Amino acid sequence: MKIGVAGSVGLDHLMTFSGKFTDSLVAGSLEKVSLSFLVDGLSVRRGGCAANIAFGMGSLGLNPILIAAVGIDWPDYDAWLSRHGVDTSHVLVSKTLHTAHFMVTTDTELNQIASFFPGAMSEARDIELAPIMEKTGKLDLIVISPDDPEAMLRHSEIARQQDIAIAADPSQQMARMSGEDIKLLITGATYLFLNEYELALAIQKTGWSDREILEQVKYRVVTLGSEGARIESRDGATIKVKCPKEKAKVDPTGVGDSFRSGFIAGLAWGLSHERCAQLGSMIATYVIETTGTQEYRFTSAEFVQRFSEAYGATAAAEIEQHLPKL
Repeated sequence: MKIGVAGSVGLDHLMTFSGKFTDSLVAGSLEKVSLSFLVDGLSVRRGGCAANIAFGMGSLGLNPILIAAVGIDWPDYDAWLSRHGVDTSHVLVSKTLHTAHFMVTTDTELNQIASFFPGAMSEARDIELAPIMEKTGKLDLIVISPDDPEAMLRHSEIARQQDIAIAADPSQQMARMSGEDIKLLITGATYLFLNEYELALAIQKTGWSDREILEQVKYRVVTLGSEGARIESRDGATIKVKCPKEKAKVDPTGVGDSFRSGFIAGLAWGLSHERCAQLGSMIATYVIETTGTQEYRFTSAEFVQRFSEAYGATAAAEIEQHLPKL
């Protein structure tokens, strides 16, 4: 299965605040907020939604095609992703801009305040899928993750014209997109990935009801934080999957991306939606246990053992036959 992953590539500045953000909020004064938090931890890590998804897929033995715009500081990151199984040969490299930067502070309750500088990502609108597919062959599936909004819409339009399955993942870019743009992106998608807040935002911005949004796609995958995920289909069928028990909750950044990487890897392996969601949840658990979105590691034996503990031996056996020998 030939899979393209379109979206952002960036550097994550991850900071920790040893209190609760809510303690600094004053009821009745939220319309005039001016806050400063003294952080006691900072680490700079590789990130970006498309890069995180592609990295996770590469860690599971796939070779996803990264479709993204990156900056003049790309070479080290390029080598890293290539080393982990990602095809980076088709990225657009800006001649003047730096790679996107994501800055997030996490408090003791795992609440987050984040900012994003797009940098070279703004040039993603110049990426053409046709020349890429002339070299790679036609894609079977394209993941359209947060990116320059114009690029997201162009990729979805071309995919529909070429009869390429779409996994729409608008995520945090929904805040920037109009209701009409969100409609254009998700209409006709095979899969739509959202968390609960993003689903509520989609309902608000599009004016569609929950049911009307579901009717635009074949399957809707809603992540539920620590409660796992829910897969819904147009015919009314619903599958719910719980999360494995984590060893520690270190940092939630990138958990959603890693879930998507596992879910899509499961699709590539021909697994059921239940197994896909379980695989995504297992990868997400590894991510929340580490600082950084691409810092997790596992051996095949360890992965199968934890998967078995979470979902049973039969489920683990289905996964094991597809895992690379690590």
